[in-house]
Amino acid sequence: MAGHSKWANIQHRKGRQDKLRAKLFSKLSKEITVAAKMGDPDPDKNPRLRLAVKEAKSSSVPKDVIERAINKAVGGDAENYDEIRYEGYGPGGVAVIVEAMTDNRNRTASTVRSTFSKAGGNLGETGSVGFMFERKGQIVYPASAGDEDTIMMAAIEAGAEDVQSDEDNHVVICADTDLNDVSTALEAELGESLSTKLIWKPVTTSEVDQDGFEKLMRLVETLEDDDDVQSVTTNVEASDEVLEAYANS
Repeated sequence: MAGHSKWANIQHRKGRQDKLRAKLFSKLSKEITVAAKMGDPDPDKNPRLRLAVKEAKSSSVPKDVIERAINKAVGGDAENYDEIRYEGYGPGGVAVIVEAMTDNRNRTASTVRSTFSKAGGNLGETGSVGFMFERKGQIVYPASAGDEDTIMMAAIEAGAEDVQSDEDNHVVICADTDLNDVSTALEAELGESLSTKLIWKPVTTSEVDQDGFEKLMRLVETLEDDDDVQSVTTNVEASDEVLEAYANS
């Protein structure tokens, strides 16, 4: 995606912040509960839970909400969720990965398939687009954390693979299995991050024009509004002009 900062701004356009914030809190709480239920309820002994709690804190989820999510798993009150990954193609042939946690596979599959179809895309089989992405760890720091050379040196020493810097943020990329160790080392050196999470990083991208980008964003926003959907990732590539036109539309 051209322009990390522009992309971040687009994700929170047109007054969607409050709605997305409520959805995000719910999805992060669900991840915490599932992680605590699958492993040890102590974040220090459960890497997945530790990352979930870290991401929740960086997204300003209140401490009591985090504790409630963990206690829900410990108390046996948590629902049983299946983790499912859907893959398909959106408008313009853009590859899309949808990660979901659901207590009803049939409901979620039907909704996701229908959403793709209505948007002019199509849902494929597992693996149909997965080869176009790599599973990576991503840690985001604000530009104020240090200059590009400082962040790069700290990231290399922490075991990261790459750093992408712009005027607003430093995005540190590492192997998915190293995310816990790299983020811990960077936290000791640079302080708390803006975001720490696992991502699907595109290996190849699909460029679209203004019309194609708008159609794709409608698909992404509809999917993100579904309570069962945890994340949506695409391999879309768009010019700065297309991003700016969409952000200001």
